[in-house]
Amino acid sequence: MKLEGQVRIPSGCAISAVISKEGRRMTGEKIIESMIPMHDRSNGLGGGFAAYGIYPEYRDYYAFHIFYDDSAAKSECENFLKESFEIVNAEIIPIRKIPEITDVPLIWRYFLDPLKSVLSRRQLDEKEYVARAVTAVNTKINGAYVFSSGKNMGVFKAVGFPEDVGRFYRLEEYEAYSWTAHGRYPTNTPGWWGGAHPFALLDYSIVHNGEISSYDANRRCIEMYGYKCTLQTDTEVITYIADYLLRRQGLTLEETASVIAAPFWSTINGKDETERKTLSYLRTVYPSLLITGPFSIILGFEGGLMALNDRLKLRSMVCAEKDDKVFIGSEEAAIRVMEPNAENIYAPAGGEPVIVKVKEGAF
Repeated sequence: MKLEGQVRIPSGCAISAVISKEGRRMTGEKIIESMIPMHDRSNGLGGGFAAYGIYPEYRDYYAFHIFYDDSAAKSECENFLKESFEIVNAEIIPIRKIPEITDVPLIWRYFLDPLKSVLSRRQLDEKEYVARAVTAVNTKINGAYVFSSGKNMGVFKAVGFPEDVGRFYRLEEYEAYSWTAHGRYPTNTPGWWGGAHPFALLDYSIVHNGEISSYDANRRCIEMYGYKCTLQTDTEVITYIADYLLRRQGLTLEETASVIAAPFWSTINGKDETERKTLSYLRTVYPSLLITGPFSIILGFEGGLMALNDRLKLRSMVCAEKDDKVFIGSEEAAIRVMEPNAENIYAPAGGEPVIVKVKEGAF
């Protein structure tokens, strides 16, 4: 088999997603199956899933999923967590041993409640406090990596093909109102457990097909605001850009899409006055957060999804509907596996966000 770096598949990587607008929870079986017809878009160096609504009994607590290299890293990380959080529950994430998944780290999850006394002393809002704790673990504790940190959601990823990763984590035993999935074909960065998709911070998660040619500019910009890109992959920066624009800057999803996949100036100049002013403002204020290069991404968040192509639509992405569900995939074949009778199939235009939200109160 050719090693990474010896072969290049420009359209490699596969993404898919399903969400119920009524908030109905679905097991992970269908999202796993959706990746099978896109098997050749991956090369076994990374697969993963994000699931929303899976921890209803712990919905008020932050769920940290953590990889450990060894017990020493686990002990150091747990000591850090105890200084910042009440650990409501700590347990090994259940797995199914399969021959396709090897070099398995220690995989634990923690349900955490920020200590109010520490929050008050540091004068931070809760989400910023948690985000800083995640960054501290991932940059200061050798051998520990927090790969999921939102409430009532979780990321599950590994080195392997996605259909094997899904079986490894026993995702058929979980129920979520929204699922995203990724099969990785890395071309420039290592295949390792932390580098698999989705990437996540708080309740935001990203799966990505493509390559970011603006990575260095994007990384330099986002690190000015306290983020640390340490995971040896360009996709990581998209997650931090989304968190910065949506949570810290308070932009809407539509505005965030208009920063990440900003229209060309010639397109902006052809808009009516109100839209022209808005788009011009966003391009002027956030120029270094424009992502260039071919990409299709799915952003998961509490209560919804946003799918987005680069403005030239250099990567494939298809959407469809059936009843209360919306489906997204790199290929129609992935959608047909999840729902053979899918309707209203279409390919969004470049830079056109597809935003789906669960109805108020359903999740």
